[in-house]
Amino acid sequence: MNILLTSAGRRTYLVKYFIEALNGEGKLHASNSEMTYALKAADHYFISPLIYEKNYIESVLDYCTQNKIRAVLTLFDIDLPVLSKNKRRFQEKGITVIVADENFIEACNDKWLTYTFLKENGFQVPQTYLSMASAQKDIEQKKLGFPLIVKPRWGMGSIGIYEADNSEELFILYNKTLKNIRSSYLKFESGENVNESVIIQEKLNGDEYGLEIFDDLHGNFLTAIPKKKLAMRSGETDIAEIVENPQLYAIGKKLASLSRHPGNLDVDCFLVNGQFYILEMNARFGGQYPFSHLSGVNFPKAIIKLLNNLPVPKDLLQAKIGIIGVKDILPVILK
Repeated sequence: MNILLTSAGRRTYLVKYFIEALNGEGKLHASNSEMTYALKAADHYFISPLIYEKNYIESVLDYCTQNKIRAVLTLFDIDLPVLSKNKRRFQEKGITVIVADENFIEACNDKWLTYTFLKENGFQVPQTYLSMASAQKDIEQKKLGFPLIVKPRWGMGSIGIYEADNSEELFILYNKTLKNIRSSYLKFESGENVNESVIIQEKLNGDEYGLEIFDDLHGNFLTAIPKKKLAMRSGETDIAEIVENPQLYAIGKKLASLSRHPGNLDVDCFLVNGQFYILEMNARFGGQYPFSHLSGVNFPKAIIKLLNNLPVPKDLLQAKIGIIGVKDILPVILK
């Protein structure tokens, strides 16, 4: 069985996890629009066109056909809607693309839709605004206070995210975020709604938690792994502890039933006054997965079992409580 990870970026650890999970019974292929060490770590790789180029899907599909790829996963948010939209083309060639339906992908990638989806389904969420006018109105009416978070409506990591402590900063940072959007890859996501491409959000003060939800390939819930985030860097979890939390586990089951998301769903939460608020959802393997893997969980191996229509052993889905993981920086030679 051969598997392709698209937009592998710097997720070298995931490349290695999948190679270990395949255990010689298939090859791990990786793609990216530029050379990275994650590609070198794969069994085979290719440099793909940019995601928004017209020949991107055709290029990936041709590569999959030529290399007998059985399944495709992506590690980049911007890749998700493109692959989801073309999922049927891959299925016609016997290739499984492990990605949710377009509507749910859009609800994850678009932070305004994330807010409305979660609120409509009864989850706690931070107050969120799509316009400067609506935020200012609530500020004037004392319904909203500083500090406030200003960030792109679409995007990932820490690109263009700022904290405003007063109205003057809010105005400046709102416009700075717009500028960042226009000068980065986010301009493609925001092209049709550039005037509504920035959101203003209540800053949550509390402990930060992560939740990984893992479903089978039909979107049926299998497990949820809660963790407490102990340190962050550039929008990614740097240190985390695996915890047992029935409240977060129940949130995971509810999200799974609503989303019917195949594979891994990465969720960011805050614990505020005893209640969990959901901040964001990432419909892919996220930066918190290594901590689950270090605790004994093995989602790559579980995915391979599912692709082979085999039951998933419980030990692949059970985390050892109390494990604290930390990400390290390791220099490597690219060429």
